[in-house]
Amino acid sequence: MFHRKINIWQKVDWITILIYMIMVISGWFSIYGASYDYDQSSIFDFSGRAGQQMVWIITALALAFIILLVEAEWYEIFANWIYILMILLLIVTIFVAPDIKGSRSWLVMGPVRLQPAEFTKFATALAIAKIMNGYKFQLFTFENFAKVLGLIFLPFLLILMQKETGSALVYLAFFILLYREGMTGSILMVGFSMVVYFVLSIKFNDIMWGGTSAGIFLPSFFAALLTVFTTNYYRKERKDTYYMNIAFSVIMTLTVIVLIFFLPPKGSFDLAWVNIISIVLIFGYLVFLSIKNRYKKYLLIGLFGLFSLGFIYSVDYVFDNILEPHHQVRIEVSLGMVDDPAGAGYNVNQSKIAIGSGGFAGKGFLQGTQTKLKYVPEQDTDFIFCTIGEEQGFLGSLGVTVLFVVLILRIIHLAERQKTTFSRVYGYAVASILFFHFAINIGMVIGITPVIGIPLPFFSYGGSSLWSFTILLFIFLRLDVSRAEKF
Repeated sequence: MFHRKINIWQKVDWITILIYMIMVISGWFSIYGASYDYDQSSIFDFSGRAGQQMVWIITALALAFIILLVEAEWYEIFANWIYILMILLLIVTIFVAPDIKGSRSWLVMGPVRLQPAEFTKFATALAIAKIMNGYKFQLFTFENFAKVLGLIFLPFLLILMQKETGSALVYLAFFILLYREGMTGSILMVGFSMVVYFVLSIKFNDIMWGGTSAGIFLPSFFAALLTVFTTNYYRKERKDTYYMNIAFSVIMTLTVIVLIFFLPPKGSFDLAWVNIISIVLIFGYLVFLSIKNRYKKYLLIGLFGLFSLGFIYSVDYVFDNILEPHHQVRIEVSLGMVDDPAGAGYNVNQSKIAIGSGGFAGKGFLQGTQTKLKYVPEQDTDFIFCTIGEEQGFLGSLGVTVLFVVLILRIIHLAERQKTTFSRVYGYAVASILFFHFAINIGMVIGITPVIGIPLPFFSYGGSSLWSFTILLFIFLRLDVSRAEKF
């Protein structure tokens, strides 16, 4: 491979940089609006959040400049070392970080606080890109897939040990990247199913239909349907599944009719057993097909059905004994099980009020009443979007949404034109992480996802957040420039 010297500033993607600058500056003004009080009139006042954010912005731009000057090959050469360094830093953080709002995730160095979990995201992206760029790497082999999962779940578990659940969940965004690189969609289906089982089990846990628990019947019914549909999808010769489909449909229809029109008395037979027995019988049938046709996917479908049952019956234990009390309350509030506008639901309730009061065009810059009176906690960090909604209204909220969509689509476009697997994989990692943050943050601000405490990229106040997203993005822009250096 030959290299030629090029002018970085001519080849760098200025469209992405322009979007980045618009978002950072818009975020800066939003932070000023969220933290503004009448005794602090200047946006450049370093005693306020806006003035402090300006320092972070300047240093972030300096970081971006340095990143673009570094040779692109160095990011691949040192990818593993960067990952190891960040893992060690996560381990150290568990033991030395002070307890701040219930988590031990911040390293305090005088007036500066840094959160290693934020920086580990780009390190993990580099490590995954490095391993997937290996000679004849194939993701679908067990050994390779296990290695990639190890790279993802090691920081995930370490961050959970810091009691920083929101930051840990961000690492699930890497599964979007893995799907692009050849991971079977079945894994995403399993993940989606687990979410559905969990929600149905928790939401309807206390509802009894006679002798049947809705919190068990509904998810097990869904699991049985999904197992049958998946069997039909993969079964090429459909003749020997014909009778199974008829029998299953009749049994399920009769079960639903009994529940609706002939509700069994309390303490009588639990109709959830119909779903359980159906899944067990289907499992036996799939084992038979797997042996007969020597096709392991049938066995995997059957195991999925059994695993679903195990998961459904473990939800209560996980919810009551593993999740922290504040996580339990947040989930219950998000699912509408608990109405606690003065407690766990306060943040979201006030956020909705602020966004709704903005109307179509907003109240104007620095004119928001909810934000000025500090009704919304964390309104300049995790809940910065409510400030935008109140001051700039629907139009401003739409503008922020469009910026993120354009940025993510632009990154995907750049990733698809890369000449190396390393650059393409890293680019999709960037897009996946930004999408996860954007979707979950706005979702929790408007009350459709639980509050897990993750920032809105480039908008939320904080040096760790801004630095980490800047590093994440500009490493990819430097890799994109390197396309023109190779011929």
